[in-house]
Amino acid sequence: MSVFADEPLHSRVDALIDAKLAGKPVAAPADDAEFLRRVFLDFGGRIPSATEAREFLKDSAADKREKLIDKLLASDEFPNRMADLLHVTLMERRGEHPEWITYLRESFKQNKPWDVLAREMISPDPKNEQTRASAFFLSKRLEHYGQNAIDYPILTRDVGRLFLGMDLQCAQCHDHLFIKDYKQDDFQGMYVAFLNTELRSDVKFPAVSEKLLTKKIEFQSVFNPEKKSIGPRVPGRAEVAIPEFAKGEEYLEPPDKKTKDPGRPKFSPLEQLANQITATDNTQFAKSIANRIWFIAMGRGLVHPLDLHHSENPPSHPELLDLLARELTEHKFDLKWLLRELVLTRTYQRSGVLPADAKDSLPEHFAVALEKPLSAEQLFASVTRAVGSAPNDAIKQKFLKAFANPPMEPEGEFAPSLRAALFLMNDADLLKLLDAQPENLPTRLKALDSPEAVADELYVSILSRRPSADEIVEVTEQLKVAGDRKDLMLKQIAWALLASSEFCLNH
Repeated sequence: MSVFADEPLHSRVDALIDAKLAGKPVAAPADDAEFLRRVFLDFGGRIPSATEAREFLKDSAADKREKLIDKLLASDEFPNRMADLLHVTLMERRGEHPEWITYLRESFKQNKPWDVLAREMISPDPKNEQTRASAFFLSKRLEHYGQNAIDYPILTRDVGRLFLGMDLQCAQCHDHLFIKDYKQDDFQGMYVAFLNTELRSDVKFPAVSEKLLTKKIEFQSVFNPEKKSIGPRVPGRAEVAIPEFAKGEEYLEPPDKKTKDPGRPKFSPLEQLANQITATDNTQFAKSIANRIWFIAMGRGLVHPLDLHHSENPPSHPELLDLLARELTEHKFDLKWLLRELVLTRTYQRSGVLPADAKDSLPEHFAVALEKPLSAEQLFASVTRAVGSAPNDAIKQKFLKAFANPPMEPEGEFAPSLRAALFLMNDADLLKLLDAQPENLPTRLKALDSPEAVADELYVSILSRRPSADEIVEVTEQLKVAGDRKDLMLKQIAWALLASSEFCLNH
């Protein structure tokens, strides 16, 4: 039992972070503008509008930050943001399906617990119309690509990575050579369940089926000729016994040759794995999702990389990760609750700038807010919000093509690319957003006579903050140079702010 048990979680989190920071320089609290932009991007998936920014900046209430957090969590934008985030995290740009996106959004609207979500994805029920699209997580990974065989090893690896924080890929053919905790049994125990799974073609929605599993899988290490066998098993859990059924009694719902329905076996390895992975006493499952939520809020995991939980890569703050996992389990895997607690911490609300006389701080100390790259979805939503244009799916697809990672690559690190730079510089549709339209940013700027007012409108609309004195001077000088080409100059300044690192990063 923690000595902080009577205190809210966010206070206990700060106490554990601060204990490790004792004597080290720490960034000051973020000012209102920095906090405003950060929390809008994290919970709303976009920057605030100029109106929202000005209202918050002029509000003098002591509890305005907490009120804003709760307002965003209760908004319709929160489930949309979380659906986008979870889609990219789980599918890693493999593709989309409208029913899958709807399933994620509705799940977050209902504040569905993470353990329920995980079970629905690992062992989907095609009979449940509300949740059947959860099968997209498996079905997309069961597709054939050309003449290639179905990549069951990658499916096994992804479940280990994304639900347990364990990348078991190198343990398929032998015990992991560099991570002593990862054994070949760990990989093969999950592999046998997924190897038993097939993509259904008899229905139009995402769906998978399972073949009868009647015996264990046999395997051997490439370094040892001794043959071994194993049934379904999650790392750290007991092996599931494979039951025997009399001939003709194997199915709850027998296959139907006329409709091509594959049937439903009485013994489901997927169900067994889903239950083992999400069991309330499986601390690895709880630690993995707690670590990911910490990463979403803070920009770095307590265990980093996120999918390498093992004894030789311990958490930067072991007691903190234990606390988060325990509290999340006790709160029935309520991700919204955990996110709210983390955003209320001083740790989350630090500035992105250390004191001037401080040396660089190690990122795992969380002494300063870490820069987080905006996703392609956040960039698109923020650009359209900044300039006041209506969302356009064709332009959104261009943003995804320019800024999203290639398929099967996790996103999280800031990785500027030539492709993205060329898009920002040359794409005609993007630049057209900066043409004057009714009530958009260029039109509002044209109506302003004062350079100071122009600078304020530009910076509040695009960077969610007021300009510094030097920035006002710079805008004033540029407008003087522009002469009768003021409209073009305003467009170029707006473009420069949108293309800046400050806009593309969440500080």
